[in-house]
Amino acid sequence: MTLFQYLPFLMILLLISFLISSIFLQRKNLPVKLFVEGLKDENSGHFEEAIMKYENALAEIKKNKFHNTLKTKIIQKMKLLETIIEYKNGLRFTRESNLN
Repeated sequence: MTLFQYLPFLMILLLISFLISSIFLQRKNLPVKLFVEGLKDENSGHFEEAIMKYENALAEIKKNKFHNTLKTKIIQKMKLLETIIEYKNGLRFTRESNLN
């Protein structure tokens, strides 16, 4: 058989492998997408929403068991955001008590 007879089979095989790999890569990138959305919320000042998205990203990382460096970054970000929220709440409390 000549090369031209194998070409359609080769193209179908490449197409199937491309579809399967894109599905698996999409599942692996879900924690990264959630992390980026959390960063956007953090930069816009919506700290509670950012923490929720970071928690969702951590849950996805635990399911897939990939992205160990991303996991440590998310944990550090969550600690920082919780500290910022506590600080803001403390400022509100002291301002309200000073007004009375």
